[in-house]
Amino acid sequence: MKTRPLFIVMSAPSGCGKSTLIDMLLQEYPDLQYSISCTTRAPRGDEEDGIDYHFLTVDRFRELLAEGAFLEHAEVHGNYYGTLRQPIVDVLNEGNSMILDIDVVGAAKVRHQVMHHLPPEDPLRAGYIDIFINPPSMEELRARLVGRGTDTPDVIERRLANAEGEMARAGEYMFQVTNDVLAVAYKRLCDLIDAKSGRM
Repeated sequence: MKTRPLFIVMSAPSGCGKSTLIDMLLQEYPDLQYSISCTTRAPRGDEEDGIDYHFLTVDRFRELLAEGAFLEHAEVHGNYYGTLRQPIVDVLNEGNSMILDIDVVGAAKVRHQVMHHLPPEDPLRAGYIDIFINPPSMEELRARLVGRGTDTPDVIERRLANAEGEMARAGEYMFQVTNDVLAVAYKRLCDLIDAKSGRM
């Protein structure tokens, strides 16, 4: 069955299960690929170039920036991060779909670039959808963050404050999915992707 290649942009506050949902989608859909971001920071732990990030020198990043190669970029704590446009276009032109995991600020930049600067027939715009994953409630989000046992109370409070700011921008997205029960949220995502790609 011929399906429409999708460029899926997904955001969620920390602790909403977005990474789990994306991993499930990547296992279910063989034509779906994960967009790997570029960064100028050094690899951490067992991170690998081309798998976790494309690790670039500052000079190379700036060259690409000058060429207009990035869909979006940002400087965070003295390091550059960015999403290259061409690898996404290449995947879509092959008839496959791409998913980009990004925060609300980055998503807004991508959305503006795609929806305001590209013609309707451009593969990025033709297949564009963005999805915001909501927690069931702030109380549940707090419980999940505490339950992970990886963050100090200070960090958890900061994440919750960030989450409120991010959720205030959820209305900018085409679609919202609440991750209350993982299996139910996943089914909603699959239904959405199937409908938008023409699998239904």
